[in-house]
Amino acid sequence: MKKTLFFIFGLIIASFALYAEIVIPDTESLSNGNPCFPGAYADPEGIMCGDTLFIYPTRSLPFKEQTAMDCFSTTDLKHWTKHENIIDTTEVKWAWGAMWAPAVLEKDGMYYLFFGANDIHEGEIGGIGVAVSNRPEGPFRDLLGHPLINEIVNGAQPIDQFVFKDKDGSYYMYYGGWGHCNMVRLADDFKSLVSFPDGTLYKEVTPGDYTEGPFMLLKDGKYYFMWSEGDWTKDNYRVAYAIADSPFGPFERIGTILESDPEIGTGAGHHSVIQSSKTGRYYIVYHKHPVGAKDGNDRVVCIDELRFDTNGKILPVKMTVTGPSSF
Repeated sequence: MKKTLFFIFGLIIASFALYAEIVIPDTESLSNGNPCFPGAYADPEGIMCGDTLFIYPTRSLPFKEQTAMDCFSTTDLKHWTKHENIIDTTEVKWAWGAMWAPAVLEKDGMYYLFFGANDIHEGEIGGIGVAVSNRPEGPFRDLLGHPLINEIVNGAQPIDQFVFKDKDGSYYMYYGGWGHCNMVRLADDFKSLVSFPDGTLYKEVTPGDYTEGPFMLLKDGKYYFMWSEGDWTKDNYRVAYAIADSPFGPFERIGTILESDPEIGTGAGHHSVIQSSKTGRYYIVYHKHPVGAKDGNDRVVCIDELRFDTNGKILPVKMTVTGPSSF
């Protein structure tokens, strides 16, 4: 009888162990690597919230299907949490088409998400909107109920916005597609634009070969302005940069810092830059087409270290499949 009970008990334990092996994630198999997380995503905006990295990408789907956004968070680049549907077109009533290229920042304990919507042309409704949440993972609500920028100024389609806080506390937004880049100054509540000292609302700051995807980094008193060039569906998509003494430029193109590598991926671009709160090192978050990709929407999010030489110039980024070991 005892032998029978031990046998049955052994079967139960073995069955439980087998079940546990199936349902419990194998954390040892989760390792650093590029892409950072699964799925077709693009245009990643990375921000640090304490020791946690949040990445806000575009859902890289056919245009009319990009009607919602997700974000991802990690504290170690190994384990990622997916936060789904942080905002969608049911919340943003004026966004009838795609929402993409988010830009996120924290101000006074609130998180503001700027986005492009509807791929507008002259006379259409759409452009750059802004949403707000009390948590970095959302959900976000539409702040205005209408676009913040709905017009085409200086030939710049209102898309691909990046919001930058200057050292004097001013908030500037750089944006623009169709080969033109504007900058505007934002009101402190992000609900409107504020004119510059000369009375204008828009300043064109387009550098040579600019296409879209502007980003600004302030480092050691210098303004590092970066942007994407080429066609986002093609191998010639890449990131270039300039350095200036002012957020207004002038931005003279220095060179390319991120481009295709046939062995790693192609069409690398539309990036952001984060600085580790632990080490002070800089990292570039970007999208690329996987090797062999045929569809322009086949894009994934990656992260690699961004390094500078002794003169402050940005060194060309070597894309990797492993990614950084930590940040």
